Amino acid sequence: MKHKIVVAITGASGAIYASVLLKKLQQLHEQIAAVAVVMSDNAKEVWEYELENTSFEQLPFKVYKKDDFFAPFASGSAKYDIMIVCPCSMGTLARIASGISNDLTSRAADVVLKEKRKLILVTRDTPISLIHINNMKTVTEAGGIICPASPSFYSKPQTIEALAATVIDRVIDLVGLQQNSFRWNE
Repeated sequence: MKHKIVVAITGASGAIYASVLLKKLQQLHEQIAAVAVVMSDNAKEVWEYELENTSFEQLPFKVYKKDDFFAPFASGSAKYDIMIVCPCSMGTLARIASGISNDLTSRAADVVLKEKRKLILVTRDTPISLIHINNMKTVTEAGGIICPASPSFYSKPQTIEALAATVIDRVIDLVGLQQNSFRWNE
C-alpha cells in the first residue's frame, strides 16, 4: 500500500529535521502515493534563519496555506493515512492535545486522530514542563506517537544532516517505509 502523507512544519527550532525528512520522502517516492505540506509562518522564518535558504519555496510536493481548510486532508474522506509534524512546537502539541482546530495543522491532526490513522509528532523543545508531558500523554492516549528529536550517535554521524537523519530514519521507520539506514549490530 502506498501512503498518503501530510507533513506539517511548525516554528520550533529544528528546521534541519523538516528538510531532511522532505528529502528522504522525495527519495522514497515510489512507496508514496502523495505528500502534502503545510508550514506555519514561523516555520518559514525559522527555516530561513537556521538553514540560511528558502528551499521550502521549491518543494516537489503540494504545499497548502496554513489556513486552507479546503485542503483534502482537512477531511477524513481524503484518506491521508499518516501525518508527521516535524518539528512539532509545544504550542502545536498543546492545540492538538486540546482538540483546537484553529489552523490546517491542528485540524489535520484532529482528523488523523479521529480516523484512527497514524500521527507522529517530532517534538523538539527541551527541557519540557509537566504541561508538555501531560499534552504528550493525552496525544499518546488518543493514538498519536511522540518521537522526540533526540539524535543518536552510535552511527557516528559526520555532518549535521547525518545527525538529523538519525531522528528522521526513526520517523521513516514509524511511517512504515522501507529504507537503507544504520541498524544497531546489523
